[in-house]
Amino acid sequence: MPYPYPNAVIQVFCKAPLAGTVKTRLMPQLSAEQAADVHRRLALRTLELVCSAPLCPVQLWYAPTVDHPFFTEAAENYALTLLAQSNGDLGQRMDAALSAGIKQFGQALLIGCDCPSLTRDDLVEALTALTGRHDVVLAPAEDGGYCLIGLKQARPALFQNIGWGSSEVLSRTRSKISALALRCHELQTQWDVDNYTDYLRFLAQ
Repeated sequence: MPYPYPNAVIQVFCKAPLAGTVKTRLMPQLSAEQAADVHRRLALRTLELVCSAPLCPVQLWYAPTVDHPFFTEAAENYALTLLAQSNGDLGQRMDAALSAGIKQFGQALLIGCDCPSLTRDDLVEALTALTGRHDVVLAPAEDGGYCLIGLKQARPALFQNIGWGSSEVLSRTRSKISALALRCHELQTQWDVDNYTDYLRFLAQ
């Protein structure tokens, strides 16, 4: 069956679920091992979302290496391509992945793996906007960041001089989009799992 959006790719950024390196803000309420398991569960939920009844090809961009069993199992259980995140800060890594996806497919959507509010309808809306007249698609997050960005032309400036992890990521990105006179479509505001309160919200979902 052909993809509904054959000229696009969905890219998922995911770190290996190693205890003590992921979801550390869930501690001390959770142990390092429990926090890593939360990360793994969120990542699997994201892969299920993008790979069940797929809209377009899917890429899983891993870090730090592909050696962790999680990535091997993901490649076995889901129709996706494994690719290594580049070096550099988050912005440089996002720009590199999106640029590669755009070069190969024409359009690219990049998402993290810890946003349980994101739905298939959101992905359809984002892909439809990119297929149309919009240059950028964003899914704002409640914490002042964003959990999805889509482009159909590489835009390195959108990822430069951003304080990643701060509450100003979204506002700074919006300013850059405006300065570049890009047509942007924003999805409804999402939420991601950053702290223990978010985790309780995830459990209640």
